[in-house]
Amino acid sequence: MDGASHGGDVTAPTHRRNPWLMLAVFFGLVGVIALVGALAATTAPDAYNRYALPEWAPPSSLFSPVWTVLYVVLAFAGWVYWRTDGENQGFAAYGIGLLFNLMWISLFFAGGSTQVACVDIVLLDFTVIVTIALFYRRSRTAALLLLPYLAWLLYTTALNVAIIALNDVP
Repeated sequence: MDGASHGGDVTAPTHRRNPWLMLAVFFGLVGVIALVGALAATTAPDAYNRYALPEWAPPSSLFSPVWTVLYVVLAFAGWVYWRTDGENQGFAAYGIGLLFNLMWISLFFAGGSTQVACVDIVLLDFTVIVTIALFYRRSRTAALLLLPYLAWLLYTTALNVAIIALNDVP
């Protein structure tokens, strides 16, 4: 009898492990990214309002509620993917995307480097597209949950490019 046939084996499929604990893990992971990002962006409204902005730019007060909702959906999407015994490639892309997300906030607001932040967010856009494709192979729901996040990132990318174009940024 091999180890996989035992009900309590640690190699049991993920859907048999404690799903509520894993949901808390995903919310904790994304929560840490959100918290560190919020700390890096403490001066975000002032920094954002110093730039010449395009007419279609949202008010700075919109960013916090939008990101809060997106972080909740992002955590939930990761958990839904995990519930399908998701592949390591999907989790790697998901994790890399979280790091690019954190880096963009730090670069754009704390670092004041809109051009480097723009490179980062383009890489983030690409990473999220790859993540959606990888998630889709196992869970359409997990992939679809990431679409609002991608839409907001693409909008933010356009805003980042517009800010560079409208401001004399070295």
